[in-house]
Amino acid sequence: MALSVAFLAGYESQLGQARPIDFPNVQEAIEAEKTFTEQNAATVELPYVISRFDNLMRKVGAEEGQDWRLMSAIAYCESRFIENLMSQRGAAGIMQIRPVVARHFKVPVESIHDTETNIRLAGKLLAELDTMLRLPKSTPVKDRMSIILASYNAGIGHVLDARRLARQDGANPNSWSDVSRYLLLMSDPAYYEQDVVQSGKFMGSGQTLQYVNHVMRKYDQYCNKATL
Repeated sequence: MALSVAFLAGYESQLGQARPIDFPNVQEAIEAEKTFTEQNAATVELPYVISRFDNLMRKVGAEEGQDWRLMSAIAYCESRFIENLMSQRGAAGIMQIRPVVARHFKVPVESIHDTETNIRLAGKLLAELDTMLRLPKSTPVKDRMSIILASYNAGIGHVLDARRLARQDGANPNSWSDVSRYLLLMSDPAYYEQDVVQSGKFMGSGQTLQYVNHVMRKYDQYCNKATL
């Protein structure tokens, strides 16, 4: 299923600026998660190396064609693995999935609160973003991951604009170093008013670059702790 124009428009409208972790009750959620883990220690499958969701991440990652360690890194950066987290912007669960994503994949919106469905929708979204970006097979893995993560965080429209600007200027649209540089420039009218830019001004580049760097650092840590 390719990303439809209608889905992209909805995705951009809700996710068009970089998302900071904006949950309003993070301390309460952390305490609730700690209490849950303590109360359910006997039923949590051990040992685990990243989180108590290791087995679920492995299962869903294999079924959706995703590296479970990358998905775990996203979950850590999005929610610190807190299941019942709800952001002020309506994103839910450990992967901070929004209702627009559930609707696109024809899944009941309320199911984003189910952890397995939440993870699965994130896996499907990552795959769709990868398809829509049309990165060459020769793209280095870290560049591919970083560009996909930027799309997951900021909305793919701004990332596509940055790649168009890079290509127009003779830079490499498949290099995260070059794409990130153009994302930073897209708050400048000299760049966002150019004809190749379709999603307009982008003010969230700093947050997006921080997010990508954070996820990739956690991913590297997890790769050193766990096998694929």
